[in-house]
Amino acid sequence: MQKVKSLFGKQIIIPIVALIVLALVNLIVDPTFFQITLGADNSGNPTLSGSLITILNNGSKLAMLAIGMTLVTAASGGQDISVGATMTIAAAVVLRVVCEPGLTPEQVHGRIIGAFLLSVVAAMLCGVFNGILVAYFNIQPMVATLVLYTAGRHIASWINGGTLPSTSDPVFKYIGNFIPGLPIPTPILVTVVCIVIIFLVLRFTNLRLYTQAVGVNSSSARLNGLNPELIKLLAFIILGACVATAALVEVARTGTLNNTTFAKDIEMDAILAVAFGGNALGGGKFSMSASILGAYVLQFLTTTLYAFKVSPDALPAYKAIVIVILVVVSAPVVREKLSLLGRKMKVSQGGKEVA
Repeated sequence: MQKVKSLFGKQIIIPIVALIVLALVNLIVDPTFFQITLGADNSGNPTLSGSLITILNNGSKLAMLAIGMTLVTAASGGQDISVGATMTIAAAVVLRVVCEPGLTPEQVHGRIIGAFLLSVVAAMLCGVFNGILVAYFNIQPMVATLVLYTAGRHIASWINGGTLPSTSDPVFKYIGNFIPGLPIPTPILVTVVCIVIIFLVLRFTNLRLYTQAVGVNSSSARLNGLNPELIKLLAFIILGACVATAALVEVARTGTLNNTTFAKDIEMDAILAVAFGGNALGGGKFSMSASILGAYVLQFLTTTLYAFKVSPDALPAYKAIVIVILVVVSAPVVREKLSLLGRKMKVSQGGKEVA
C-alpha cells in the first residue's frame, strides 16, 4: 500500500494515467489499434506501420521540444512561446544551404551535416536572445519570447529571399522518413539519441540540481554560489539545440518549407507536454521522463481525437481546455487544499477505526 501511495505522489503518474485511459478508449473503439505490421515501401525497403508507430513517429519532434521546454520552465518559471518561429528559422537555414541552385546530389549530401550545424547555431542564438531578456533583464519569459514569436517567421522568409524552398533529394528525406534497410522511422531513432544524451547529461552533471535550485528560489541559489542568470541562459540555449533538431526532422519529412504554416502552434503542444508530465509551470522541480512521456501522450490524444472525427481546426480548443485543467490542478493552492482534504479523510477514517 505504501508503494502505491508513493507512486501516486510522483509527477509521472499523470501521463501514465492519461496513457492508460487513452489506450483503453482506443482498444474499445478499434481492437486493431495496437497492431503493428512489417511491410515494404515503393522501393522494397522494410517498414513498420501501425497506429503506435505513427504516434511514436509524429510525436518525435514534440518529445525533442519537451526536453528543452522542461528545462526552460523549471529554471525560469515561464515558457518559450517562440518555439515554432525558431523552428522555422532553423528549417530555413537548412534549406538555404542544401537548396542552393546548381548543386549536384553529391554536393547536397555533403552539405547536410553542415546545414544542420548552422541551424543549431541559429537556433541557439535565438535561445541566447531570449535567455538574455529573461535572465539579465528580468522580463517575464512569455513576454520576452513574444519578440521572436512575432518576428521569427519573417526572419525565416528573409533567409530564403521570400521564396518557398523545397528539395526532393532522397538522402535528405531519409532523415524525416526511413533509412533504407531500417524498418523504424528515422525520427524515432533521432529522438532516442536525444533522450539518451539528455539523461546522460542529467545523470553525470549537476544540471538538474542547479536548474531546480534556480527555479525554486534564485536568491537562495545565488547565496549558495550559483549563477541564476547563467543557468537560465543555458536552459534557453539547450532548448535552441532541441528546436534545431526537431526542425531538421520536420523539414526533411516534408522536403519543403512554408513559413506561415511550418510548426504552427507547436509551442502550445510543447508547453502542454510539460504540463502533462505533472511539472509545475511556475518552475522548480521537474521530471524529464514525465515530460517526454507527456509529449507522446499528447500525440496519442491528437490521434484519438482524429479517430473520433474531430476537426483539425477544433484541436487547439481541446488542447487549451486540457492546459487550463492541468494548470488549475497543479496550482499550489489547489494542491494544498487536496492535501488538506486527504489528511482530513485520513483522520476521519482513523477516528472510525478507533471507535
